[in-house]
This record gives sequence, structure tokens and C-alpha cells, in this order.
Amino acid sequence: MNRESRVTAGILLVILPTVMIGGVSILTLLIGTPEYMANKLRQDLWRAGHAHAGVFLILSLIALRYVDEARLTEGWKRLVRSGIPATAILIPAAFFLSVLTPAATQPNAFINLAYVGAILLAVSVATLGIGLIRSANS
Repeated sequence: MNRESRVTAGILLVILPTVMIGGVSILTLLIGTPEYMANKLRQDLWRAGHAHAGVFLILSLIALRYVDEARLTEGWKRLVRSGIPATAILIPAAFFLSVLTPAATQPNAFINLAYVGAILLAVSVATLGIGLIRSANS
């Protein structure tokens, strides 16, 4: 693993406890905040945001183990190293910010960040996959 991948992995591991804190925060809301319990949409989107953040951080760490083996230019490797972790911010942010107010009955325009994140994730993982296939054929 090269230096850039190691630094990125280190940053992600330092950030990972924030996802755990988010889980505790949601648990606190579930137990002690009737307003949170009264809004099913908000519960679902916040739960989804928390879950996606954790999954995408773990996916980012796994991808970092492979990116340096892929036959890609440095620019494409940089896209993979930053693109997958960026989805761990964009997609959960879409879920959280789209229903910030307890009275929200539908997501606001922030939900569109999820589409941006999904496109970035698709491009990043496809790029890594293609780079790995190319390196296997060399």
C-alpha cells in the first residue's frame, strides 16, 4: 500500500468512531425523543444515513487495499481513493439533511445529494474494477 493510500486509510479509521457516535445519537433519539418517534420518514432516512455511512467507510477501506494494484493512472487512482469515501459523506448527508425538521413529511432538495453520491460511487468502483482486470491481464 503506498503512502497516499495509507494516509487515507488512517483518516478513515480516525473518522469511523463518528459513525459509532451517530448510532448512539440515533439510539438516544429512539429512546427519549417522542418527536423523533412520531416521524416515520425521518426515522427511516436517518437510520439509512447512518447505515450507509458505515458501509461506505468499510468499502473505502477495502478498496484502498486494491487501488495500488490496479493498472490505472495516478489521476484515476486518486479518484478511487477519494470518490468512494466521498460517498460516505454525500449519501448520508442527503438522508440526514433532507428531513432535518421534525415535522418533515417529504424529503427536501438535499435528497439529490444521494444521486450525486451514487454516480460518484458507481464511477469509482467501476474504475477500480476495470483497473484490477487490466492488471490481471498484464
